[in-house]
Amino acid sequence: MKNLTNISEDVVAIGASDRRLSRFENLFPLPHGVSYNNYVLLDEKTVLMDTSDTSVADQFMENLKAALNGRPLDYLVIQHMEPDHASAVASLLALYPGVTVVSSKAGLTMLGQFFPAAVQGMHAQEVKEGDALKTGRHTLHFVAAPMVHWPEVIMTYDETDRILFSADAFGTFGAVDGSVFADEHDFDREYLDDARRYYANIVGKFGPQVQCVLKKAAKLDIAVLCPLHGPVWRKDLGRILDLYEKWSTYVPESDDTLIVYGTLYGHTASAAEAAAAQIRAKSGKKVAVYDVSETDVSYLISEVWRCGKIVLFCPTYNMGIYPKMESFLCDMAALHVQDRTFAVAENGTWAPAAGRLIAERLSCLKNVRVLENRLTIRSALTEKDAAALEAFTDAVAKA
Repeated sequence: MKNLTNISEDVVAIGASDRRLSRFENLFPLPHGVSYNNYVLLDEKTVLMDTSDTSVADQFMENLKAALNGRPLDYLVIQHMEPDHASAVASLLALYPGVTVVSSKAGLTMLGQFFPAAVQGMHAQEVKEGDALKTGRHTLHFVAAPMVHWPEVIMTYDETDRILFSADAFGTFGAVDGSVFADEHDFDREYLDDARRYYANIVGKFGPQVQCVLKKAAKLDIAVLCPLHGPVWRKDLGRILDLYEKWSTYVPESDDTLIVYGTLYGHTASAAEAAAAQIRAKSGKKVAVYDVSETDVSYLISEVWRCGKIVLFCPTYNMGIYPKMESFLCDMAALHVQDRTFAVAENGTWAPAAGRLIAERLSCLKNVRVLENRLTIRSALTEKDAAALEAFTDAVAKA
């Protein structure tokens, strides 16, 4: 059954959602599924924005044929060559052999790498920043967006309907339920956490490149944002643009404190919970507590983007850092986490070393502050540690 939604008089959304996929990029959990968005422009010439993932290929093809309603497909604009948006390219070229593929130079190169046989004899049009494609009543302008989040990415601006087809920017995890429009959902309740987790883990490393794209977008008269994942924005665009401004400049959304702990037998967890209660009471701000072994690291990274202060409780393990905590630290470094305040607490029965090693790792991050007051626990937190815990939580609350 076809599933089409008009974005404007001439632009139709033909995407589909996958609620069965368990992990995005085989890494990030998808408890709410994911959507793959596609858009068709029906002008004197017809234009398709990207293809789709194999998991929804049948629905995508059915929707595309219904939208075209017997017309030929004149152009396929490939904005992003990642397989979740490009897996159906070969099938599409076989179905519409006369189509002209429009993409960046790097995009066309990647297309040949993924589909060497399909590109033989293909009609291709290379575009770059500032190039335009006139389709009749509409004129499409191309906006280079390298490393948001692959190097070949281009965005497409329809000056007639003032639509920015934004590739992976402004997207979110989560299937789209019922309506494709963000204003017909409670975005903060339904999508904000997934949008933040999507940004932080997929795009987070590329803050400067996102800033560059935001500056380009600010010069365009945009009425609608059409991303490749998640809902379409046609109202209150300032909400998602403000979030991207914060996220890409590493400004925390809140003054909340994030506590992440590793624990072998529960003693470090107990200490972390005691610290959380004191920090909450002293700061008057919310404190979020997570077990690093039980929480997928993508959620921890999302919380790092949300919170201004991060407290790490870690046992010494094999004279080093507890492995799950070490993986979390590696992810923060890989994603260029910066401009945060950290506090470190360590546990060690005979030779605590985790605190020093974690502080050394954190010192390599840009513009981070690591509080000098470090809490050291010997096996278990007891009454003899009360003064040290008070001093530690004072420092965190006042930071």
